[in-house]
Amino acid sequence: MRKVFEMEDLDCANCAARMEEAIRKIDGVTYVNISFIAQRMTLEADDAVFDAIAKKAAKACARIDSDCRVILK
Repeated sequence: MRKVFEMEDLDCANCAARMEEAIRKIDGVTYVNISFIAQRMTLEADDAVFDAIAKKAAKACARIDSDCRVILK
């Protein structure tokens, strides 16, 4: 499954790159792209565990930039 999530308050492209690197290390992630300009994260993972992986990805983003929030819908 692949979904696009909106992000709020992503400060810089460097933070986005660090977030991508952290999310790629999560088991089950097959693709991730974070666009600083669009303030969006595209995440692809196995359907069966997608929601759990999306939550882990949001936590990884918050660890790198505490002001940034991934809107999980």
